[in-house]
Amino acid sequence: MTGYRICTRCIMDTSDPEIVFDGNGICNHCHLFEDRMRRMVIPPEQRDARLMALLDKMKAAGKGKEYDCIIGVSGGVDSTYVAYLCKQWGLRPLAIHFDNGWDSELAVANIEKTLKRLDIDLHTHVVDWEEFRDLQLSFLKASTPDGEVPTDHAISALLYRMAAKYGIKHILMGTNVVTEGVLPLLWGYGYFDLKYIRAVHRRFGKLRLRTYPSMGLFRLAYYVLVKGIRGVPILNYVDYDKKRAMATIENDLEWIYYGGKHYESIYTRFFQAHILPRKFNIDKRRAHNSALILSGQMSREHAFQSMAEPTYSDQRLEEEDRIYVIKKLEVSNGEFEDLMRLPARTFRDFPNSYDLLQSLKFMRTLFK
Repeated sequence: MTGYRICTRCIMDTSDPEIVFDGNGICNHCHLFEDRMRRMVIPPEQRDARLMALLDKMKAAGKGKEYDCIIGVSGGVDSTYVAYLCKQWGLRPLAIHFDNGWDSELAVANIEKTLKRLDIDLHTHVVDWEEFRDLQLSFLKASTPDGEVPTDHAISALLYRMAAKYGIKHILMGTNVVTEGVLPLLWGYGYFDLKYIRAVHRRFGKLRLRTYPSMGLFRLAYYVLVKGIRGVPILNYVDYDKKRAMATIENDLEWIYYGGKHYESIYTRFFQAHILPRKFNIDKRRAHNSALILSGQMSREHAFQSMAEPTYSDQRLEEEDRIYVIKKLEVSNGEFEDLMRLPARTFRDFPNSYDLLQSLKFMRTLFK
């Protein structure tokens, strides 16, 4: 590739067209990661005190109520470990699952085993499939690399909605810096931007979204400022090591690994391992592994070795997923190939709230 360049510290490269390098060849993602570590991850010497204070606050806020916190569950590592920690800490969580029609059998089994063993109640929101299919097809027609935004947005909206319904003040999230602190803007923008989601669906969709959980910025402000609901990235409060976490839930909960980050969803697996590399030259393992390098959980050499492996370890599974996804989306093989050949776009090609969200971040910084 002409002008190809790779970071000298992590493995992010010019597959992110907005990457920037300093004089030492270190990329902007490394600097952003360090900034997030400083701002968002509780320092080791403060963890015990800060965590205990937070747990006491949650238990006090939940006194007299059926639950004292909300957690989202997908069957993946992060959310399963959050559920495990909640019970270790003596919390009474309500687990929320968003069923968008793409759960793998393994993910469902992981959720069932985990919640049964931990004695955690579950609420599952099943979205109307025709609606959600229409929305996912809209993003494929939009030809942007953030086709998982509809799911990510719905999960966030559902968690806040259920917290408000039950009068719960804290949502414990599995998002964390040490394993997810690297992600180019163009690879994953939009899960809080309802204006963008509606713009894409208005242009390419056909059905009204009646059962799809959504949340605009004013609704989010209402939840936060009026209802006092706080989203807590709880894994930033602990020494979160992914390998240790996986070993713990495998041993204690009989949890089974599903083969890749977010691969508990069939569509996510296919989107990340087939559509993104083939259509957009994006391999999200590059960002995921870079975060692990920067947090000291993976060597750069191991990351390179991992990247040399195919995105699908089993080509038969890739073909099975392809057939399944095309059939479930109700498009022909030719129509799918037409979608794959569409010129690539980004969220900037559609109405969005990016500038507003950036200004709100700036205002929040000033307020702090």
